[in-house]
Amino acid sequence: MKVQQKPIAAAVTMTLLGFALAAQAQQAEQKPAPAAETAQLEQVVVTGIRASLQSAANIKRNASAVVDAVSAEDVGKLPDTDVGQSLGRIPGISVGRAFGQGASVSIRGSDPQMTYTTLNGQTVASTGWYDQMDVDRSFNYSLLPSEMVGGMEVYKSSQADLTEGGIGGTVIVKTRKPLDMAANTAFVSAKYGRGTISDPEKEVSGLYSWKNAARTFGALVAAGHSDGAYIRRGIEADSRWSSDVAPTAFVQDRKRDAFNVTLQAKPIDGLEVGLNVLSLKLKANNSNSSDYIFHDANCDKRDTGVVSAFNPNGVCLHSTTTAANPLMNQFYQNWARAAEMSSDSVTFDGHYKTEGAKFDFVAGNTKADGGTSLTTNYAYGWWDTPAKWQGTIDATGHQISVNPTSNQSFGVSALPATSSPETWATSKGPNKDQEKYAQLDATFDLNVGVLSAFKTGIRLADHTFEKRSFRPIWNSTIAPVNTAGLFDGSVGVASWNVPRPNISAMLDNTSKNISGWIEDRSGYSELNEKNKSAYGMFEFDTQGMRGNFGLRYISTDVKSTGYAFDGSPLAAGDYSGNQNWGRTLATKSANYNDVLPSANISFDLSRNAVMRVAVSQTITRPNFANMFGVTVSGYGDDRVGNETWTNGSVSLKPMKSSNADIGVEYYYGKGNLVSATFFTKDISNFITADVKSNQQVGLVDPVSKVDNWTVQTYVNSGGGRIRGLELQANHAFDNGFGVIGNYTFTEGTAPASSYLDGLGVFTQASKHNVNMVGYYETESYAARLAYNWRSKYMIREGAFWYGNRMHDAFGTLDASLGWNVTKNVKLSLDAVNLLKQDDVQYGAADASNSAIKDPLRAGFPAWSFKGETTYKLGVSAKF
Repeated sequence: MKVQQKPIAAAVTMTLLGFALAAQAQQAEQKPAPAAETAQLEQVVVTGIRASLQSAANIKRNASAVVDAVSAEDVGKLPDTDVGQSLGRIPGISVGRAFGQGASVSIRGSDPQMTYTTLNGQTVASTGWYDQMDVDRSFNYSLLPSEMVGGMEVYKSSQADLTEGGIGGTVIVKTRKPLDMAANTAFVSAKYGRGTISDPEKEVSGLYSWKNAARTFGALVAAGHSDGAYIRRGIEADSRWSSDVAPTAFVQDRKRDAFNVTLQAKPIDGLEVGLNVLSLKLKANNSNSSDYIFHDANCDKRDTGVVSAFNPNGVCLHSTTTAANPLMNQFYQNWARAAEMSSDSVTFDGHYKTEGAKFDFVAGNTKADGGTSLTTNYAYGWWDTPAKWQGTIDATGHQISVNPTSNQSFGVSALPATSSPETWATSKGPNKDQEKYAQLDATFDLNVGVLSAFKTGIRLADHTFEKRSFRPIWNSTIAPVNTAGLFDGSVGVASWNVPRPNISAMLDNTSKNISGWIEDRSGYSELNEKNKSAYGMFEFDTQGMRGNFGLRYISTDVKSTGYAFDGSPLAAGDYSGNQNWGRTLATKSANYNDVLPSANISFDLSRNAVMRVAVSQTITRPNFANMFGVTVSGYGDDRVGNETWTNGSVSLKPMKSSNADIGVEYYYGKGNLVSATFFTKDISNFITADVKSNQQVGLVDPVSKVDNWTVQTYVNSGGGRIRGLELQANHAFDNGFGVIGNYTFTEGTAPASSYLDGLGVFTQASKHNVNMVGYYETESYAARLAYNWRSKYMIREGAFWYGNRMHDAFGTLDASLGWNVTKNVKLSLDAVNLLKQDDVQYGAADASNSAIKDPLRAGFPAWSFKGETTYKLGVSAKF
């Protein structure tokens, strides 16, 4: 099937299709469509695994577009304890489990930034909490407790009334409404989680929903709180330091709070109004402790270890040292960050229905704050670290093997008695994200031939993202502090233990030595987008055929504001990195517009069989990180060669995709189905980084004493193609057992020149993705065993230092058990990653690619993290 590339031609084609359908209907006897076929996509209250699958199957069957769904088994109970993990059971969806949680979603082999996530159909502001990640548009699912979600729908094909932004697809997360629930519904839940590596986690959540006897007014309140510490143990390689290997422990103290209030009223016949207030907050203070081992004697002349193997890049792959000839140089480094993100949304909606027409209005504001409010570093070098490495380091496979021949553990008593923060490493980087939006939709019944309705609407959104960076003004004297007070117990790295940072103590001590902050003017940027869209969409319905076709027009005005790099001299007391940066703001502007056609047709092949055909064009706007004016990294960080100068551009065009789907679905029994879908996406305007080394920009680094930078410039460059096949089967037996299975094959090709690593594969795209679920359910008991596996995939995080590595194939076996102790009380036990699958990432770029760090080239393992099984015991009550 060939997808029409030109919007005007596509518009003419679909207009002609509308006339043809209308003419055909006027010659045929018009028959009313079954109610099930014209039903709107609405979540229903269901209980149990089987009922949840039936609800999801009904949503899929009755939709005009290609839609898959996840429905909550009951109030407060998604099929998984993690929202992202639940989405990962859907065919064609892969979930990125960064830092132990399902945080990002990739649909049909596309980059997670190409997934557009909405809450009840509208944008949710999100900033991220980690200062080493790119600022993108994706929603971080770790913010949202699963207990607050009533269901999720994933639109894999587009239609004109869907807000633009998702080339991969659109995820609609739905919360509950009080008038849809029984009066005085109450739910409370408590859970206790424990990991084989991480510290315990405690969770509580509750919901209460009320409505009056006339069912004209209702109120719902829901809240959740969780508190625990996530620990990730692994080994990292970093060639910026002399081909070191760094056994590392990442510790994150997590506190998540969520609060939701929904009011709903029907004051008169035909009118419904509602107000939804949602507050999400994640405190994510964290530490990263690395025990650096410099094992390459030829690269690091300070060491005298016996090196036995190198790869073609000259990077050490194998070394052995003994007690008689140990590595003399080790370096113990601790980063501590005060990090958090919050998201607050207020949405008003109104719906008015008359005979022959319906009007829907939504307006709201969503605002997020996040980032790091303080980053600090405490380090101890070979001059005072007691351990001297003895053993073997083997980096010949995908995973580094570190095997000491002596006890490498050490405690805080072995460190110097006093410590001070590293002044070069201290900073803070707060971010803000906000969108104000208003949308008006109108649906008119037509009954003209086969045209059943015409839907039109407009949407206005004003979106602002702001990032800032600050450097400290240190006290005239930095007072050393007792080292013992900066650590609390121990934490494992590789097979030995090191002191565990007391994150709060490190942050507090650093703050006490800071008298104020100076803005790093190179780190300030504000982006403002004014997005306007309008659409028209016809719905049609005739004997054996239904669907929609339409056009969506989009227009975007974007402005980027930042300080000008104009040669201004430093003022007294200014931060040295502000050399040549002016004190006045400069603004750059750009705009673009487009027309996005779409058509979805469903054919009833028989009473139980449906064939779907869908074509559309979709866009994904550039990431915020791609549009910031200038971003400077590595300045004065004690690592000569780290200096990177990144040029963003507001003139970047959105990535655009022409899409087509054709599929067949067969439904039988209650919730049983078999389906197969072929899909294709042709994507243009990729946004990539053009990298040039050894460039002068007009800023001398205080460490290297030279003006020598790696300069990255974001550009639109080329396109690619995704082809794939989804297979799905659900079957429930009469004896309580049931099985679910799906397989997705995705093949994506992109110009190798589009990526810094020179590999023509899509980011986050696995060629194979498999889900297998078996369950057993009675009135009293429920059990489920689920396995998810995906083949290797490329990770690209940032354009130079942190990205471009291959993630090994990954599979996780999860289990859940449930017992209905009474009609109202349930016990549950969930286990995730029972097989303790390790997280393995390795270099993939060609050995001759000088733009990529050594560990990120083929033949060297980059990072690996130890697999962890987590268990969660819960009790819940519903009344």
